[in-house]
Amino acid sequence: MTDKKNNTLSGTPYDAVFRTMLNDCTSLIIPLVNEVFHEHYVGNEKIEFDPNEHFLNKRDGNLQERITDTSFVIYGDTPKSYHLECQTNNDNSMLVRMFEYDTQIALDQGEIKNNILEVKFPNSAILFLRSNASTPDKMQIKICVGEESLYQDIPVMKVKDYSLKDIFDKKLLFLIPFYIFTHESKFAEYNKDKEKLEILKEEYEQIKRQLEELCINKEITEYTKSTIEEMSNNVLENLARKYENVKKGVKDVMVGQVLDYEAKRIRNEGIEQGIEQGIEQANIAATKKMLRGNMQISIIMEITDFSKEKIEEIRQVMIQEGELKEP
Repeated sequence: MTDKKNNTLSGTPYDAVFRTMLNDCTSLIIPLVNEVFHEHYVGNEKIEFDPNEHFLNKRDGNLQERITDTSFVIYGDTPKSYHLECQTNNDNSMLVRMFEYDTQIALDQGEIKNNILEVKFPNSAILFLRSNASTPDKMQIKICVGEESLYQDIPVMKVKDYSLKDIFDKKLLFLIPFYIFTHESKFAEYNKDKEKLEILKEEYEQIKRQLEELCINKEITEYTKSTIEEMSNNVLENLARKYENVKKGVKDVMVGQVLDYEAKRIRNEGIEQGIEQGIEQANIAATKKMLRGNMQISIIMEITDFSKEKIEEIRQVMIQEGELKEP
C-alpha cells in the first residue's frame, strides 16, 4: 500500500479571492466562460463544481495532492467541463501544472468501455493578473502518440486587457476585485501625487455607483455586490501594502460608511433565500462591514442576532487577515 504525501501547494491571497468569488458569486462565472471560451450561455445554466483536490501518481509510487483553482461542469444544451486557473505571473511550470490537473480531471471523469479507457480533457484557461508584451494570448500542450501529435489550446485571459467599460458592458464583474492590478505600475506616482490619486479614486467611485445600480435593478444581489467590494479590498490590501495613500484612498471609496439599512438588507436577502448557509454568510458579511465602520457591538448584535462572542471571533479573524487593525 502506498503512502499519500500531503504536499498541497500553498496559494496566494489572490487565489483565495478567486475561490471566494467562485463559491460566493457563482453566477458571475457564466460571462467569464462566455468571454474566454466564446460560448453563448444565457446565464441561468446549472453549474456543478468538481472536487478541487486531485491526487497525482508520482514516479516513486506515492501520491501527491494538488489543488486546482476550480473545475466545474456547465449544463447547457450539452454538459461541458471547464478548468480555470488564476495566475499572478507567468512561469515555466504553469503548463506542466495545467497538464497534470487536466489529466487528473480527465481520469477522474473517465470511463472504461469494452477495454477502452475513454477520457475527455476539460476546456481549460488561465486568468493572468499580471501580464506584459511577452504574455501569450494562448498556451499549448503538445501530446505526441507515435507519429501523430495532438495540440491542446489553453486560452489566456489578461486582466489588463479589460477597461472598466469592457467589464460592465460584458458583465465581467468577476474581474473587478483584480482590476487594481491594471494600476499597479503607477502606485508610486499615485502615492505621491494627490491629483493622480483622485483620478484613481474616481474610477472606483464609478465602480461603486455601477454596482449599486446593478443591485437596484436586481441584476445582482446585495450579497454579490458586498462580496465584490470586500474581495476588491482584500486584493488592494495585499497589492498596495507598501503604498499607504493608495490603499487608504481606494479603501475609503469601496468600504465607505456602513449604514444600518444596508446591513439589514444584506441579512434579509439571506433570509429570503431560505438557505441556512446563505443567512450565515450574509450575517458575516454584514458584521464585517459594520466592524469596519466602527458600529457599536449592541447594534451589530441586534441586526445579525450574533452573540458578542461570535462578533469578537469575526473581529479577530479580520485582524489576523489584515482587514482590521488592533484597537
